[in-house]
Amino acid sequence: MKYVKEVFAQYDRQYIRVYQAYNSAIAKEAIALQTFGENFNINRMTWIKPSFLWLMYRSNWGTKKNQKCILALDIYQTKFNELLEKAVLTSPDSTSYTGLQWEKAFNETTVYCQWDSDRNINGNAINRAAIQIGLKGNTLRDFLNTSIYCITDLTPLVRKWNEQRKNGKLDSKNLPVEKIYPVKDKTIRNRLNMK
Repeated sequence: MKYVKEVFAQYDRQYIRVYQAYNSAIAKEAIALQTFGENFNINRMTWIKPSFLWLMYRSNWGTKKNQKCILALDIYQTKFNELLEKAVLTSPDSTSYTGLQWEKAFNETTVYCQWDSDRNINGNAINRAAIQIGLKGNTLRDFLNTSIYCITDLTPLVRKWNEQRKNGKLDSKNLPVEKIYPVKDKTIRNRLNMK
């Protein structure tokens, strides 16, 4: 199956929405603070995902242990674009690197990019890839301090949608509408193997 590698996301002129799944302690604190607090481990890598249905697949619609709370983070597009500029693929399948160049870039970066099969409402793979962006170190600290416009708790909606899905009554028109997010910079597209 040939995959379309583009960033599919819900966005407007200023913000792009990404998703994460957490336990209730981290999620409640994040909603209250509108950033992440002391329950969040700043020393681990965290992954942001613009594809809602990929996160539903990964968290089994918010039913997996430590993934029962689904958060939507609206982040500034300028900050998201900076992440794409720094990102290095988690495996060296880019045409812009030799193996040694990739290894050096991978070891020096604090932003990682991974492509996985995007999913439909039943968790089946579709013919496009979903991007995940991993953040650590100073980039993660900066992200928490300056990138987040707002955090929304989608957990009740996800539970409702999952019940509808299990009963065959989920209308996918009610789910987040995602379209191609414009990434025009050829250097970024090359480095992240976008096509």
